[in-house]
Amino acid sequence: MKKILLPTVTLLFSLSVSSKTTPVYLDPSAPLEDRVEDALSRMTLEEKIGVIHAQSKFSSAGVPRLGIPELWTTDGPHGIRPEVLWDEWEQAGWTNDSCIAFPALTCLAATWDPEVSYLYGKSIGEEARYRKKDILLGPGVNILRTPLNGRNFEYMGEDPYLASVMVVPYVKGVQDNGVAACVKHYALNNNEVNRHMTNVIVDDRTLYEIYLPAFKAAVEGGHAWSIMGSYNLYNDEWNCHNSRLLNDVLKGEWDFDGVVVSDWGGTHITDQAITNGLDLEFGSWTNGLSAGTSNAYDNYFMAYPYLEKIKSGEVGTEELDNKVRRVLRLMFRTNMDSSRPYGSMASESHMKAAHKIGSDGIVLLKNDGNILPLSTENKPTIAVIGENAIKMMTVGGGSSSLKAKYEISPLEGIRNHFGDKANVVYARGYVGDPSGEYNGVVTGQDLSDNRSEMELIKEAREVATNADYVIIIGGLNKSAGQDCEDSDRADMKLPYNQDKLIEAVAEVNPKTIYINISGNPVEMPWVDQVPVILQGWYLGSEAGNALASVLSGEVNPSGKLPMTFPQTLDQVESHRHGSYLGKPRNDGTPFVDNEYAEGIYVGYRGMDKNNFTPLFPFGHGLSYTDFKYGDIKTDLLENGLIELRLNVTNSGKIAGAEVAQLYISDPECSVPRPVKELKGFKKVYLEPGETREIVFQVSPQDLSYFDVESHGWRLEPGMFEASVGSSSKDIRSKTRFAVD
Repeated sequence: MKKILLPTVTLLFSLSVSSKTTPVYLDPSAPLEDRVEDALSRMTLEEKIGVIHAQSKFSSAGVPRLGIPELWTTDGPHGIRPEVLWDEWEQAGWTNDSCIAFPALTCLAATWDPEVSYLYGKSIGEEARYRKKDILLGPGVNILRTPLNGRNFEYMGEDPYLASVMVVPYVKGVQDNGVAACVKHYALNNNEVNRHMTNVIVDDRTLYEIYLPAFKAAVEGGHAWSIMGSYNLYNDEWNCHNSRLLNDVLKGEWDFDGVVVSDWGGTHITDQAITNGLDLEFGSWTNGLSAGTSNAYDNYFMAYPYLEKIKSGEVGTEELDNKVRRVLRLMFRTNMDSSRPYGSMASESHMKAAHKIGSDGIVLLKNDGNILPLSTENKPTIAVIGENAIKMMTVGGGSSSLKAKYEISPLEGIRNHFGDKANVVYARGYVGDPSGEYNGVVTGQDLSDNRSEMELIKEAREVATNADYVIIIGGLNKSAGQDCEDSDRADMKLPYNQDKLIEAVAEVNPKTIYINISGNPVEMPWVDQVPVILQGWYLGSEAGNALASVLSGEVNPSGKLPMTFPQTLDQVESHRHGSYLGKPRNDGTPFVDNEYAEGIYVGYRGMDKNNFTPLFPFGHGLSYTDFKYGDIKTDLLENGLIELRLNVTNSGKIAGAEVAQLYISDPECSVPRPVKELKGFKKVYLEPGETREIVFQVSPQDLSYFDVESHGWRLEPGMFEASVGSSSKDIRSKTRFAVD
């Protein structure tokens, strides 16, 4: 008989006693740390062990005797995962756990807008709170080291500064609902293949300059209440109990006071789990209760084995008390906070938020001939071609798969938006993955099609020939080997022979528009043949409506790429230095050593170093209007900051938003540094003819590099260059300044 997950209600009875006799831990007016210590002092050894490991797939135990509730987690970061059975991944069969699917985090990063990031966090936090979840397992901020990583769509791009700025408001928005954000996957989790056995070898400068800043920002700027360890190893220790990353950096250098949560199945060794910084263990033996005992959860690495070590005197209780303090602190911030809001689920405001995030994140990569926005004069025929125009994308991809309340497909959105103003026709174009199921969530779509590739392309060409506009909607999907957890892509090419389809259609219609649905860059060998290209990401419930808003001109696109689109993998530094997956050891073990030989030259940093011309550069994104940049003026402020000011003018005929990007160069440094690095950006909305002054303030930290010998940030005197532009390759204004 299967055990079904049911909501748990913990009753805290109101006692008729004076406030002087009320236990401190139950007094919400008492200082947080006093409540933590009071609750800790009342717990037995067994109760302490009980709260630091899972009791089900997604929950850990409370202390019923003391009125301390269970902790409930839920997968994110794009929506609230549907309920599963207590011990299994199979669906619990609830009918009220459908969520709003928000756009993937690559789309959020593409907005380059911290206010939109807060809206995202607040909205998804409200849904988590309504579903009585205490920890949202997200956001993800691992850096895009390779375009082949199957999980890049869950992250915020290739640049540590951009990810740092965007993660902070997301975390704050979630936690304003009394739900802990759990920032993941800490750290160096940059490929999915063999992720449990990959030992990353990376120098400290690269670690601190590229892979740690976004996590640090989430902790120090966002005050994140929890962090999730990653599956891989670093310094030959698994990262869910890695002394250097957890004890030294996270809890030492950054003074993190929250909970370190293991990824599901990421715990391996009891002794390391005890001493190396892990606080809350989940997912060990994730196949349920099949470990040979009546309750496998008691045999978790930090459960009975830990208890036995304490009782035998092999270890003390200092580490245990520290773990429990952190868990209790999290509880008082979440499910023991009687003042936290109630949240809401699938509300109209969340639908609008999903639409805004999606439409603001769509990137107009190319618009030759100003074909967009589409004109509806004379009721044109619009041919929509491609499987991704109809395929649901909220299901699949791994643990971020969702049971969405609804999903508007691109074809549906285009038809609804243009209505009687255009004649919209559809052709399949290609057959990719006709399936649609993940962990028991089923799309209900039957996308099977037995026609040959030749027949599909012939139909597409015929439809395109008779159309005024053609919109090909292709790209990747969330199937294994594409944008999907636990697998990586084999290459950067479009799957299912889409290149052949695109070339055939573009040959017969000069007004062909290609929309790429993906969380990763793809090769576009036909880029010169297609006049209009958009990056459409995974846009969630409002996908079709968001795309239609941009195509019609109702929304002027303002998204910018949060990652470089290389022409081929040969332009990517991690691949130029050999296998991005590392090399197996010769000691008979399954471990792989993955050396990050490219160092700090990730993304556009590598492009600039080699003077490569990318397909589309980092920060690139066009608009339906034009923007002019003025000259940069420089001032040294009394507080030691350098202020850079310049004007940006909307020189076009319609209102729009521009993202002015500040890059800093240090050409005189004694150590190699990137040609330029992003150190500021401002998104500004301008009416036609309007001019606004953009102000950047540059700190010593922005000019520094991480010095390995002193283990600190070092600023060398000399001349620096500041560049401001519309992308990393489209620099509009420069200035130089000296630092003594």
